Amino acid sequence: MGINLKYNLTKILITLGPASSSPAKIDRMIHLGVRGFRHNFSHGKNEERAQEFKWIRAAAKKRGVNVAIIQDLQGPKIRLGKLVDNHYDIKAGDVIMLTYGIEHDGGPNLPIQHDISKNVKPGEKLTLSDGTINAEIIKVVGKTVHVKIKNKSFLMSKKGVNLPDTDFGGDIFTKKDLEDIAWGATQDYDYVAMSFVQRASDIEKLRRMLKTRKSEAKIIAKVETKSATDWNNLEEIVKASDGVMVARNDMSADIGVEKVPVIQQEILELCEKYGKFSIVASQMLTSMMENPNPTRAEVSDIAYAAMSGADVTMLSDETTNGQYPIEAVKVMQKTIAYAQSAMPPTRITDALRVIDARRDHLAIESVDLLHAENADAIVVETRSGATAQSVSLQRPERPIIAITNNQRVANQMEMLFGVQSIITKDTKLDYGLRYMQEDNFKHKKAIIISSTESKGADTVRVVEIK
Repeated sequence: MGINLKYNLTKILITLGPASSSPAKIDRMIHLGVRGFRHNFSHGKNEERAQEFKWIRAAAKKRGVNVAIIQDLQGPKIRLGKLVDNHYDIKAGDVIMLTYGIEHDGGPNLPIQHDISKNVKPGEKLTLSDGTINAEIIKVVGKTVHVKIKNKSFLMSKKGVNLPDTDFGGDIFTKKDLEDIAWGATQDYDYVAMSFVQRASDIEKLRRMLKTRKSEAKIIAKVETKSATDWNNLEEIVKASDGVMVARNDMSADIGVEKVPVIQQEILELCEKYGKFSIVASQMLTSMMENPNPTRAEVSDIAYAAMSGADVTMLSDETTNGQYPIEAVKVMQKTIAYAQSAMPPTRITDALRVIDARRDHLAIESVDLLHAENADAIVVETRSGATAQSVSLQRPERPIIAITNNQRVANQMEMLFGVQSIITKDTKLDYGLRYMQEDNFKHKKAIIISSTESKGADTVRVVEIK
């Protein structure tokens, strides 16, 4: 069994749903380069997810690769309840009411799935239908929030409600989240993604929950609220997390769509600075839900993320409910591959790094040698994944083969830029070199980083592959 090193440096993560949930499609996607699968806990059942675990791990074993599986908590995602006839017309100047725990009778008092009355204040902005309808909160009476509509449209059942001005005061774990965290800790998840993070303390609270439940999953912070994009909060959130997702859909509703590209770039730079991996998500190939070909703007969006050095790009609706999930993966794979071959991400300088100076110095040397010797790959032995991540942050233009004896670490490293993990019973470097022998390498050279994680990375050297 050899390693296929003809894969993207920026990885592809897809969300599982009806359009992609089958053994054949999962296998096909792994073959096309998908290295992560996301369970969106806003939808689906645990029985379905348990079955998908089996399909994913079996397909990965068949293909000789490792993949990451992510539990994405719903969080306090606020939605309308069920509306009569699934429709309610509104116009500018209308006043509607949002009340938790009621049934809709066809009138202006609409059910909402989360009690927002204790958090919101008059004068705060509110948007409906995922940001397409603007409104303002005018008063709160008991559990009923009175809202003045600012533009003509219509509402449907279960559509999203955003509250960009509202501070939930750390109360972001719903009863459902707590139940899902408990269930997820008994499963084979590599990461837990936390929705609607507002501050670093939210992540620290989740980390304590996972530790109590003996979960080995790392934490991805989803940046999508106005509070999280505040610069002081954002930097602390990045530092507290293991990875960060730029969740652009809800973010645009909270802060304004024009600000999202700038925040995206700020997050990518902070992730590089603090040694965290980055995921760019939301509406990357939305048109391919109904069409077999993407728009030029969508392709440009993917290419920009890849050239900016994102670790991961993610598909959501395209692979959950779209008509062309496999085609969407192909488009993303081809776009990333071409963009990074024509314009590789810029290496960051050691002056910007604030992690582990000794380890990072060896990572910089290894990438310098890679280019100077025109070598084929960097081979790293690692127990925790830290050395591989340091090399990954230097954005080398060729693969990083990371050898570990820990299956969880191997899965988690698949979300790192350029890293292909190998699981072994030990961490002997010759194991990785044997794999390299089996592939068609042009220059027959590897850059080796030897490490004993208790002491840190030790040496960097060039090895001829014979």
